[in-house]
Amino acid sequence: MRFISWNVNGFRANVKKGGFDWFLNESPDIYCIQEVKAEAGQLEDGVCNPPGYFSYFDHSKGRKGYSGVAVYTKIKPEKVEYGMNQPEFDQEGRFLALFFNEGSLGKGFPKIALLNIYFPNGGGGPERLKFKLKYYDIFLDYIDDLKKKGYEIIFCGDINTAHTAIDLARPKENEGNTGFLPVERAWLDKVVAHGYVDTFRHFYPTDVGKYTYWDMKTFARERNVGWRIDYFFVSSGLLKKVEKTRILDNVMWSDHCPIELVLK
Repeated sequence: MRFISWNVNGFRANVKKGGFDWFLNESPDIYCIQEVKAEAGQLEDGVCNPPGYFSYFDHSKGRKGYSGVAVYTKIKPEKVEYGMNQPEFDQEGRFLALFFNEGSLGKGFPKIALLNIYFPNGGGGPERLKFKLKYYDIFLDYIDDLKKKGYEIIFCGDINTAHTAIDLARPKENEGNTGFLPVERAWLDKVVAHGYVDTFRHFYPTDVGKYTYWDMKTFARERNVGWRIDYFFVSSGLLKKVEKTRILDNVMWSDHCPIELVLK
């Protein structure tokens, strides 16, 4: 089972640049995208419903052209949830949860909940940081509850926080900036303590210079002055199924690059 996650920073623009053709050529089993900035009805049918895939979209309910996530999957899920049943936090179109029965993703696979999330950015003032941190806590409660119900968890997307100093090029300069604040990083510590594994760091615990986001305004990608803020996490019970994970930093068409997870 091959999964790809990508913050496309505007799906319609990404399609025009060639990102959707890239996805079709790669043909992952499940493709999760964030920052779609469009509703399904605004997309051409061939993009919204490509042959061989079931597609699901969550969009911002109030602000047009903002946020949004989508999942394309070759395997039809048992059910899909659009939000965490938290009206205040479900309006921005940041959340999709797909539930797969035992064995539906392959022989020997347990029942799995796959969550594709575009987590809030904490910039824009104290209230927005407060919103982000509350979203983090509600999300962790949500997946912990799923674990109690017997699901193994995969969650992916743009978490909008670099966890440790080796996850961004300039940690010292960014200690006081959102995306690397101690309180944001502490939440990722809690995620790990709750039994979820950052698959990239599991395989590459000391690798440096491995990023998934670069500021386009300062041409940071050319200099590799980046941040690793896009992740695949799995619950510890699923770790034995993880074959490999990669950062596909040679793929352009966004200020983020895709990341890959392969389960065996």
